[in-house]
Amino acid sequence: MTSTWFSPATRTELIESLVSGVDRYNPSNVGILEDYLYHQIRSQEYDCLANLAILKLYQFNPDLYNPDVVINILIKALAAAPAPDFNLCISLLDERPPNANMEEPDPLPSLLPILQGLHHLLYRCRFPAFWRAYRSDDLEALRDNYTIECAGFEDSIREVVIRAVKSTFTRISTDRLGLYLDLNTPEELNAYIEKLGWTLDSSGTVVNVPSNPDNQIEATVVQENIKLPQLTKVISQAAKA
Repeated sequence: MTSTWFSPATRTELIESLVSGVDRYNPSNVGILEDYLYHQIRSQEYDCLANLAILKLYQFNPDLYNPDVVINILIKALAAAPAPDFNLCISLLDERPPNANMEEPDPLPSLLPILQGLHHLLYRCRFPAFWRAYRSDDLEALRDNYTIECAGFEDSIREVVIRAVKSTFTRISTDRLGLYLDLNTPEELNAYIEKLGWTLDSSGTVVNVPSNPDNQIEATVVQENIKLPQLTKVISQAAKA
């Protein structure tokens, strides 16, 4: 998992050279990295280190700053929860004065608290609350201008949900899972369950989550070997106290 994060299989040799070498600090390469980000947006791929390299270049070269790129980087990082990707990206965002070279107002200051709120809900596994917020009228601009362009965004959030469910449950009701996944019809939910390879119980109302190391509770026996001289010393010290 860690090796995939550092070097995803979809990363090209060119991007590898930019991310891993000294060229990552060369501002003339920012266009290549931005194009790679939009490739990730269109193809459902994800490369956190490459995206962090863009934010670092923006730090060093404020004139390169593109708010739409930053917003798209944060949107991609949302689906990495509970990994720290989103917070890593936030840590590279400097407080900056309005850019006089921009033709339109910077959308980031208004969208950043919204994205942070969505991340907070995902990180705390408050999935129904996440979907309510995401579907609300207040977030229409985010949906219409950004996430609609991000291929598979909603399914990537559902993958966050599934990671949490797999590590927590052995059985979960279909009603609860449907709320977590924002799948509101039995047909949608059953198709998703089938795609996962999970099964329903005989009643059809409970989903069986396959066993894995995270959702299996195993008793651990701790055995301590205390030699007699050590025990005698402990008793003696206790008596003196």
